[in-house]
Amino acid sequence: MNDWKKKFIIIWSGQLFSILSSSIAQFAIVLWISLETGSAEVLSLATIAALLPQAVLGPFAGVFVDRWSRKWTMILADSFVAVCSALIALLFYLDVIELWQIYILLALRSVGGAFHAPAMKSSIPLLAPESELTRIASINQSIQAVCNICGPVLGAALIVSTDMSVVMLLDVLGAAIACTTLLFVFIPNPVKVETDTASSIIHDMKDGFHAIRSNRGLSWVMVIEVLITFFIMPVVALLPLMTLQVFSGTAYQVSLIELLFGSGMLLGGILLSTWNPRIRKVIMINVSYLILGVSLVVSGLLPASGFVIFAVIAVIQGISIPFYSGPFTALLQSQIEVSFLGRVFALFDSVSLLPSILGLLATGFIADSIGVANVFLICGIAIVTVGCMAFMIPSIMKLEYVKR
Repeated sequence: MNDWKKKFIIIWSGQLFSILSSSIAQFAIVLWISLETGSAEVLSLATIAALLPQAVLGPFAGVFVDRWSRKWTMILADSFVAVCSALIALLFYLDVIELWQIYILLALRSVGGAFHAPAMKSSIPLLAPESELTRIASINQSIQAVCNICGPVLGAALIVSTDMSVVMLLDVLGAAIACTTLLFVFIPNPVKVETDTASSIIHDMKDGFHAIRSNRGLSWVMVIEVLITFFIMPVVALLPLMTLQVFSGTAYQVSLIELLFGSGMLLGGILLSTWNPRIRKVIMINVSYLILGVSLVVSGLLPASGFVIFAVIAVIQGISIPFYSGPFTALLQSQIEVSFLGRVFALFDSVSLLPSILGLLATGFIADSIGVANVFLICGIAIVTVGCMAFMIPSIMKLEYVKR
């Protein structure tokens, strides 16, 4: 691990282009759907399409991530996502794009994500010391933040100045750069000797589940995170409509909110990576939940003239994200044996996404019935409640005193 910094610089340089181009493409698609339909239900369905395959395939994908070369898993996953983006670009270029086609291709892109995300997260403990895991997670969050800042601005600018086919081709280029940089990095893999039979796949999945269940405190942390994700996903899906409908915003203001949220994430990521606080991870996670929940409650109570306050709150929300996502990722990486990490991350992603998808099925109808602002208010209250519960569970509060 002596040259871990050099390896991460190479990996991060490629991921920056890949995540930025994906952020541009994702924002452009969401904005296009919002402007074309103005429907919360349509936005929710698009979000479900982008999440469902990853949620369903996650446990199986995690088994193969732990078996296969993690580097080549990431390269092939990125390549598959690039092919899907190229098909979307072609459909826009031919001017034959329809919503059902976008749903299908977003779902196919999610298949690539089901393999790429756990492969990347489970590779980090193999490349860096345990003491640096929180710092690395915060740097990853900072990269994501930079892309959240630039993506909406560039996405809105490209939609105005060019067409969606060009935007999607940029995503193809970003994936190609990420794959190329990974070729120059050696990523070790834990030794696996199981065969590829169906019975051994199920056995490996059970082992991943047992690795989580055997740590009671970590199990509760993951349950709390699942509940938080359940209430965050409707907010994420409806954020463009919150700006457009509640505050009578424009496409520019939608991108401005995304930019401010990304700026907050960047600030939070930089603060966490440079400070690398010795505060216990579970404390940072729970406090961040409370801050996020309160900010959503305030957002839901704002009048139509409160856009400026909403913009300030977007920054606060962005700052809170690295302070729970970074420590949470580092907590899993430090508490779970590295040979199980692919399965654990993939299993957690699936378990956290499936309830959210069920919630999103009703989100569009509920938002169209009671208003987007009320969805923000209800989800904020729920997040504050769950965050308070986390402080009252003894096994969570004792977690970091227990060695794996």
